[in-house]
Amino acid sequence: MSIQPHFIAQLKYLSTEEGGRTTNAHSGYRPTIKFPFYFGMFSGVQNFIGSDFVSPGQTINAEITLLNTEYFIGKLYEGLNFDFFEGARLIGHGIILELIHPELIS
Repeated sequence: MSIQPHFIAQLKYLSTEEGGRTTNAHSGYRPTIKFPFYFGMFSGVQNFIGSDFVSPGQTINAEITLLNTEYFIGKLYEGLNFDFFEGARLIGHGIILELIHPELIS
């Protein structure tokens, strides 16, 4: 049984010169995500739409799957900005375009 994605987001990967990754990220990549409503980090799988990979400096849309649906009920919304990290290093920014998990749609 597969887990249903929670939302679709536009992801802007920082370029290598901006401190981002030095190599491509492949669909299924799982960086940590920082939302503005909480100080902690969350793991989220990025499944890219229309491509198998993204290069540093590029923007791509992706389905994002989080590990715990219950925590996010009532907290996520379309237009919410977030950052994503590889370890402690900021590697990109995202914005929620559409909530798609039934439990998150109010």
